[in-house]
Amino acid sequence: MVEEVKKTKEQSKKKTKRPSAQTRLFAVIRLRGQVNVSNVHEKTMKLLRLHKKNRCILIPTTPAYIGMLNKIRDYCTFGELDKETLNELIQKRGRLKGDKQLTEEFITKNYNLSFKDFLEELYSLKKTLKDFDAIKPFFKLHPPRGGFERYGIKKPYSTGGALGYRGAEINKLLRKMI
Repeated sequence: MVEEVKKTKEQSKKKTKRPSAQTRLFAVIRLRGQVNVSNVHEKTMKLLRLHKKNRCILIPTTPAYIGMLNKIRDYCTFGELDKETLNELIQKRGRLKGDKQLTEEFITKNYNLSFKDFLEELYSLKKTLKDFDAIKPFFKLHPPRGGFERYGIKKPYSTGGALGYRGAEINKLLRKMI
């Protein structure tokens, strides 16, 4: 009897979905506004620095962040970011404190890194945007050119809407919003 209980506990541990051992870089975009949002969801989005709609952040796929994303999936969309989109996002939408444009010269002068090395450190998760003091850890984006998918921002991505997990398709949406 005790052995059966141990087996079922071990089997249930195997069935839980957890991120793979290799962490990836996720882009999270808040799509819905601030009206009628519960305090729990608003606090979670505040912790993620998603204060307004059409804001984007970059996070690693750790269990803590995955839990936060599951909580706010009805207000945001998220997925895996590729290097080309990261490059375009940093060059066109990267900002310094004081709302000045982030430039390659600024990175080489202040952090002694080439722009490629800077992008590689961000993409490989050796450093985050919070590690660089003068760079804002979020990106302000435009609404997407051509609009959202068929059903807009009130339905999940799996049913034709825009909310929740979308995998590598986040890169298409980011390019429409940059």
